Parts: sequence; C-alpha cells; structure tokens
Amino acid sequence: MRKKNLLTGAVSVFLLISLTACGAGTVVKTGSAASQSMGEEESEMKKESTSEMMNPKTPAPDFEMMDLDGNTVKLSDFNGEKVYLKYWASWCPICLGGLEDINTLSAEENDFRVLTIVAPGQKGEKNTEDFKKWFSGVENTEHITVLFDTDGAYGTQAGVRGYPTSEYIGSDGVMVRLVPGHADNETIKTVFESVK
Repeated sequence: MRKKNLLTGAVSVFLLISLTACGAGTVVKTGSAASQSMGEEESEMKKESTSEMMNPKTPAPDFEMMDLDGNTVKLSDFNGEKVYLKYWASWCPICLGGLEDINTLSAEENDFRVLTIVAPGQKGEKNTEDFKKWFSGVENTEHITVLFDTDGAYGTQAGVRGYPTSEYIGSDGVMVRLVPGHADNETIKTVFESVK
C-alpha cells in the first residue's frame, strides 16, 4: 500500500512539473481583463501599422529546414506572404491540445501561411525518426506542415523560450510579434488582420 501511495505521489509531482513547464510564462486572462488586454493589443498593432515602414520591427531571419517528407523549406520561399509559425513539442500537453486547432487553421483559406516547428533532440524532444513515427500516428494532423529545427538554432535566434510559442511574420518578412503560450485560431486571425 505504501509503494502504491509513493508511486501515485511521484506521478502527481511529475505531471505537475510537466504542466508547469509547458505553461511557463503563460498568463490566461478572462472577462474584462482579457477584453481590455485584447483592445490594448489591437490599438498597439494599429499604431505600429500606420508608421512609414510596412511592419516596423526586426526582420525575421531566414531559415532552411526539412519537412516531414524531406523537402527543404525556406522562410524566403514565402516572400510577399504573411507567415504564422508555431513552435511546439511532442511532450507538451498544451501543444498537443492545440494540434486539432492548427490542423483546422492550416486547412482553411487564410491570407497567411501556417507552419509548425519542432526541434528534434533539443529540450527533451524526440529525435527526427522517432518524431516522424510518433507523428504519423497522431489523429487530426493531415494538414499540418511540420519543419525540423534540427539544432534548435532558429528558435533560439527568434527568442523562443518555451512551448508553445507563436511567431507572426508580415509579408515583408518582418517578425511582428513573438508570443509565448497557446493562441487559439480566432486570436491568430485577429492579429494577422493588422499585419501587412
């Protein structure tokens, strides 16, 4: 009986640590606080979009990564298009909970591209081959484009500190926003409404 209680306690601690790690830095706002925050963000984005530059921020560094099928994909392949990048990990419950949303968003007609990035062998992620095998068994992912940041360099350069993280890139190649935590599809679309 004592071993069972000890095992239950150990599993509980592990789950608590895992959930805390995935949500590090994530603040969930509800009610009027969320509305006020969203209003402030929209106001900030409108101010940014009215300056002389198309998107007055830092240009996103170009990358060259392989997708699940072994094709080379570069950010510069999408010059002139807005791009949404979602950084995630297979061990992150919040990330896994958002895969169906990303699959739906990827299948829709939007004015931006949707790409996801994982870093095999980095920060506890599976290696590339193990990830491919695992991902092939995950339901509701047929529209998701997964790119491999094999050494984690692009995510580090972009400033990604935890998973999930969203990166919004304008059609001019400028990184407009990098936001830690889960973003639902409506939030992603709303942000891109004010990105050129």
